[in-house]
Amino acid sequence: MDPAAVPPPAAGISLRQLLMALGDSLVEVQAAPAGLDVDIRGVALLDPEDPPTAQPGELVLAIGARGRAAHPALRAAGRDGAAAVVVKLDGPGQAAALSETAAEAGVALLSLRSEARWEQVNALARAALDDAPPGHPGEGTEEGDLFSLAQTTAILTSGIVSIEDAANRVLAYSRSTDSDEIDDLRRRSILGWQGPEAYLAKLREWGVFQHLHSSDEVISIDSHPELGIRRRLAVAIRSGDRQLGTIWVQEGSTPLSERSGQALLGAARVAALHLVRRRRELSEDLTLTRTLLVGLLEGSTGSQPLATHLGFDATRPAAVLGFSYGTAEVVGAPEPTQLTAAPELTHTEVTNLVSVHIAARHRSALVTQVDPRIYVLLPQLPRSFDVDTLRGWGQEITDAARRHLGLPLRGSVGCLVSRLGDVPESRREADRILDAMVGADVTTAVAALPDIQAEVLVSEVLTLLSAHPEIRDPRLTALVSHDSRHQGRLAESLLTYLNCFGDVRAAAAQLHVHPNTLRYRLRRAEELTGLELSRPDQRLLAMLQLRLPPTT
Repeated sequence: MDPAAVPPPAAGISLRQLLMALGDSLVEVQAAPAGLDVDIRGVALLDPEDPPTAQPGELVLAIGARGRAAHPALRAAGRDGAAAVVVKLDGPGQAAALSETAAEAGVALLSLRSEARWEQVNALARAALDDAPPGHPGEGTEEGDLFSLAQTTAILTSGIVSIEDAANRVLAYSRSTDSDEIDDLRRRSILGWQGPEAYLAKLREWGVFQHLHSSDEVISIDSHPELGIRRRLAVAIRSGDRQLGTIWVQEGSTPLSERSGQALLGAARVAALHLVRRRRELSEDLTLTRTLLVGLLEGSTGSQPLATHLGFDATRPAAVLGFSYGTAEVVGAPEPTQLTAAPELTHTEVTNLVSVHIAARHRSALVTQVDPRIYVLLPQLPRSFDVDTLRGWGQEITDAARRHLGLPLRGSVGCLVSRLGDVPESRREADRILDAMVGADVTTAVAALPDIQAEVLVSEVLTLLSAHPEIRDPRLTALVSHDSRHQGRLAESLLTYLNCFGDVRAAAAQLHVHPNTLRYRLRRAEELTGLELSRPDQRLLAMLQLRLPPTT
């Protein structure tokens, strides 16, 4: 075992996440007897001359152990609790025998493609572990890692993405299910871990690097079939005046999406935060930024610390956008439901999508997640800014989430405030709107307060009734209980009748019953409760209280 191998870190990732990070261009799964959700907590290099040993949770890189020589490494890894072993195969016949040994040992077996280098998979695996947050493997980081960002950008552009540092070394890339989509340049770049020198020379000749060095704008590079190269877009990743790297998007079997340029610009701004963090130059700074941002949104920290930290003008207007998806928690409700997202999606993927889109629109935007919602702080807005523009930005984001992720994202536009210190007011308004959108019959995906003011106020009255049973009419409570015991529909029929302004025929049609049946139910409800539907106050209270969830 390599004596320089570091102890397994406290954080880890699943084997599934590691495979996503490495990509099928590097490794292939030969056996996974414990599934793909086993924890990877460290990387170790096993030299052929060392005795085969491992630590629990390690990814063992069996360098030089081919054919029969790899069997002892697999057995030792299973004995010591390692998660997976990576080997190189001399031929297809070796896979079956080694897979059988791996299955017996209870350890995953990965084969490294013959063109790939050991130092490449070692560095990428360690980088994936370094990006893992403290806690349980699989939990997302605040901004996600570069591989997650590359995949999000690929979805938004309908292309194939790679992210490189300033020396043209590949740091991360998106997955592709169709190997025929990948051109020779991308394949050689990933396997060689660096762009081929012949093509880099062409890029220099065409002035591409000069453009990327001096401009923030997206550049398009035409396809060159004679070189085995498809069309590409590229944009520089910057931190101030310094270029940290480049994002490349290769066109696959389908054309790039119409808004690829805008998505790429936003992705470059988000990637700059990742690269700064990866270099460990401002890791504490990013933590402080999130702490100050969350404190400002919640009203527990004033605006001056964040303004001073990031150089914002605290006297200029600001606003907050809020987003939620799945079954969202109603802030302040007595029994909030849990956020439910599609199985393939994570908070990180949604936050990445929001970050990429909003960064392309407003350079100073900050995005953070405060469970279960995602918030965008828009500081330093022009004094002539208007809510319609914010609504349009929110609509772009929800449209992208539906189009690219199949996700019904809801958005709210908090009020424009005159200075940064009033941001908590904008966040509260954004929350009020999202709370109302959970249960209301709202057709729009993005709303400002004037759009659904009535729904917001009714929602807040219902929240008040939920929290204070003493201000409810016990006769209506008894009516709901009667329905529950007898599987009746008296309360539902009464509420539908009231919602239809007392139009019996319209209400009966909604309930799919005969008007006489509805009239009977209304008389029965009055008899059981003593309600007098001829009295306006009792009708008003019934309309409100009968909208409460039955469990309350």
